[in-house]
This record gives sequence, structure tokens and C-alpha cells, in this order.
Amino acid sequence: MKMDTLQFSRAPEEYLLNAGTYRCLSCVPKLEVKADGKDQKVFGNPRFDTISVRVVDPRSVEFSYKKEGRPTFACTETVSADGNTKVEEFTETPASQRVTGHATFTRVSKGPTGAHVLSGSWQMRTIKNVAGAGPTTTYQTTNDGLKVSAGGMTLEAKFDGRDYRVQGEPDHTVSMNRIDEDTIEQTEKRDGKVFRITRMTVSKDGRSMRIEDIDTPTDKQRGGSMTYTAEKVP
Repeated sequence: MKMDTLQFSRAPEEYLLNAGTYRCLSCVPKLEVKADGKDQKVFGNPRFDTISVRVVDPRSVEFSYKKEGRPTFACTETVSADGNTKVEEFTETPASQRVTGHATFTRVSKGPTGAHVLSGSWQMRTIKNVAGAGPTTTYQTTNDGLKVSAGGMTLEAKFDGRDYRVQGEPDHTVSMNRIDEDTIEQTEKRDGKVFRITRMTVSKDGRSMRIEDIDTPTDKQRGGSMTYTAEKVP
């Protein structure tokens, strides 16, 4: 993934950090944990089951996410002196690689008086990886289908439109259809409900691929779309 090619179409992120409690009001499902730097158990998100939140100073907050005790994502979010810009320095740790980078946000609305300056609504503007490669996905041809590995997720599906289970995730299925010689459409379901449709189109020279992700609103995510370019690794 070339992270500097990412383009988003999503609703702003909304937080409230006040009186020792952090709330993510735009998360699906919503989050509410103590901001004491300790791992807090959370439910309903397939990517993490604990989160810790620590206030570093009046403008910065540290976050750490884990799944089954293993770190999956960590970041420090720092608000500018004028309160209108936020920078997120992040480290993503999927099973196969480690990615670091930063994202910038602009303020949409302020939080209540007396709350930490992180509070309010923020719209993501840019995201870039600053060390190491961007997230990598591996595709392997199978009999009339593909085997796909991305981070800790592995799946195998044929181009027949049928649902195939994702390895280790019994509630997560994927179906694939080959649109033409360059394009594949992938539909993901959780508990039988569609939550993401991905269309992947390989360039004519075979060196890059354009990916369009469309997330549909569910009880576990907000919805929105994302497009980016991926480069083939020799």
C-alpha cells in the first residue's frame, strides 16, 4: 500500500476526554474507558479487545490497542497550539510486519469547556508511512481463485460468488467474483451481513493495483469509502 495515495470519504471522528474518562463517540460500537494508562477490556471490535489511554500533557494523549494480549496498534495524538490541527503518530503491528507513520486531522468542532483539547470532531486529511514498508497483502493463485494474506488474516476463495470463511474468524466470510482479466471484486460479511466491498484493478503493466474499499454501516463500523494504490513487490 502506498499510504500517501489514500483518499477517504468518511464522517469525522468524535472524541470526549474529560474527568478521567475517554469516550470515542464515533466508534462503532462506541468506546468508554478510563484514561489511566491501564489496559481496559472492550467488546465488539474484531481488531482489538483492550485499549489503554494515557494523558501525556494538555495537548497529547497516548493510545495502545491489543488483541489477546498482543499489541496491534499504538499512537500518540497531539493537538496544535491553536487547537485546529491534530497529528497522529502511529505504529501498526499486524502479524507479518510493523508499520509506522503519521496522519493529520483538521478540527470540525470543539469539545465542551474544561475537557481535554483532544475532545471534539476531527476530519482526517492525510496519512503517510514514515518508516518501513506500507501494509502488504500477498495474493496467490489457486484453482479458479485466490489465497490472500494480509496482516494476521488469511482467506481462500474461488471466483464463484460463494461465501468462504476467513481463517480463524468463524463469523467472517469472503466471496470473490472476477469482473474481467484485470479486476476482482471481493465482498466481506460478518454474521451474514455485508460490511465491505473491495474492487481491485491491476494496471496494464502489472506493476500496480488500484483498490477501492466501500464500508457499509453495521453495528461494528461506521461506513465510508477509501481508495489507494498498491505497488507490486518484486
